[in-house]
Amino acid sequence: MKIYKLLKFFLTGILFGVILGKAEVISWYRIYEMFSFESFHMYGVIGSACTVGIVGVLIMKAFNVHGLNGKPISFKPKKFSVPRYLIGGTIFGLGWALTGACPGPLFILVGYGYFSIIIVIIGALLGTFLYGILRKRLPH
Repeated sequence: MKIYKLLKFFLTGILFGVILGKAEVISWYRIYEMFSFESFHMYGVIGSACTVGIVGVLIMKAFNVHGLNGKPISFKPKKFSVPRYLIGGTIFGLGWALTGACPGPLFILVGYGYFSIIIVIIGALLGTFLYGILRKRLPH
């Protein structure tokens, strides 16, 4: 039974990866167009995703939606910190621009046969590990 539960998430991930691939969200050229302000394509995709996310959270709050574990989903407000978002956003954006790939679809790129992206995945994992080590010393 546990394998069945994992299988549905695995298949959903594959379907999502195919959709992102067909939408050209994983395309280096589309990302380049976005960072050079030559096309609205990626801004439209990101804006649509944000809109769906906002509406989804509002619906979850309005209807007191429960998670798969039966517990209510709650949203805790975070303290807004300019250095936190400025530093994090800059590092995230630089990584995205330098690699030509958003961290989300890295595994999709491997699935599409771009095996050199494994180097980027290793770098992302090392960066995450480094953040875990330095977290207490960083502005939050």
